[in-house]
Amino acid sequence: MAGRPRPRTRLLVLGAGPAQLGLLEAAQARAELDVIVVDRDPRAPGFAFADERAILSTEDEEGIARLADARNVEGIVSPGADWPVGVAARVAERLGLAHPIDARTGTLATSKARQREAFAAAGVPHARGLDAQDGALAFPCVVKAPDRQGQRGLALVTDRAELEEALGVALAESRFGSVLVEEHVEGPEVTVNAFSVDGRFTPLTVTDRLTAELPAFGVALAHVWPSLHDDEPIVEVARAAVESLGIRSGPSYTQLRLAANGPVVMEVAARLGGGHDAELCRAALDVDLNALAIDFSLGTDPSGVSPQVSCLGAAVVFLVPPAGRLVGVEGVDDAEAVDGVEWVRVYRRPGHVFGPFTRGADRAGAVLATGGDRDEALERARRAAGAVRFRVDADAA
Repeated sequence: MAGRPRPRTRLLVLGAGPAQLGLLEAAQARAELDVIVVDRDPRAPGFAFADERAILSTEDEEGIARLADARNVEGIVSPGADWPVGVAARVAERLGLAHPIDARTGTLATSKARQREAFAAAGVPHARGLDAQDGALAFPCVVKAPDRQGQRGLALVTDRAELEEALGVALAESRFGSVLVEEHVEGPEVTVNAFSVDGRFTPLTVTDRLTAELPAFGVALAHVWPSLHDDEPIVEVARAAVESLGIRSGPSYTQLRLAANGPVVMEVAARLGGGHDAELCRAALDVDLNALAIDFSLGTDPSGVSPQVSCLGAAVVFLVPPAGRLVGVEGVDDAEAVDGVEWVRVYRRPGHVFGPFTRGADRAGAVLATGGDRDEALERARRAAGAVRFRVDADAA
């Protein structure tokens, strides 16, 4: 007589947007998992990988706690988005679930203002805070909502005439009515993708972050590996930043600028990067960060991971659409046929309206490619991206 089928492990994933696609795909591929996905957008692309879906904001902490309790989930994970990291940590602690970070660390990691206090206390080089009322305020400076991500409330201010408007926009975007003004650090941008186990920091990919021109300040157009810059000092500053926030377990994503006097931390996230960083890491080093993030959320020991260089160059290039209502997408097959292309992702379906390109959320998709070196990988990804054409009704923009 056959035994009863073993019940599947229920994993709650916060978010079904582009930043969550890699983890959701990895979760769906694991036969032992029942994947419950939360997002407020019923058209979110990640719902295609869900066993169950809930139309609920990833910021609705009480609603998520009730759902997690009612469905008896055994793990909660928030990949690619900052604020739900704290929500996941607090709900997990409240329900007695395994989780890589505790509630206190989750709250600290989702506030740029509190991060800077921790960096200062630990001597971590970071962008200095400035007083907006200082008559000698130096320009350019950066204004941001300290509890937002994805360029919401973010502005590069070049003179005092622009300051008041930037402060108003950041204040309106802030969840708690606060604004952060800081120095603009000149220099190339890099990211460090890593994970920690019991306080032991393991760096993986250091990538160059290629960004858009204004008005899309801070929006990544590509991540390229390996970096053109010396990894060692970058990794050591990232390590110090992660440890200063009390992140002892789980994935981390650290964004830095390389100033004249060395690396300067811009921000740390206690999660997977939102720009397909985990997929790039797998292509480059044969380390599946998405799978590791799932393991961390379920309390599984992820020890024994050994990075192995599996290609000599890798790049993610994002797709930038024209403004208008999306009618159709062409050229994906041509893009996928380019040598070295691992995949092409299109985020939006017909009917979606693209506005002006100013934020990360305005990107329409991405390409991951590998090559014999970083330049070849980037060239292949850009060639594939150029093959994808978005047909839009411009009058609907």
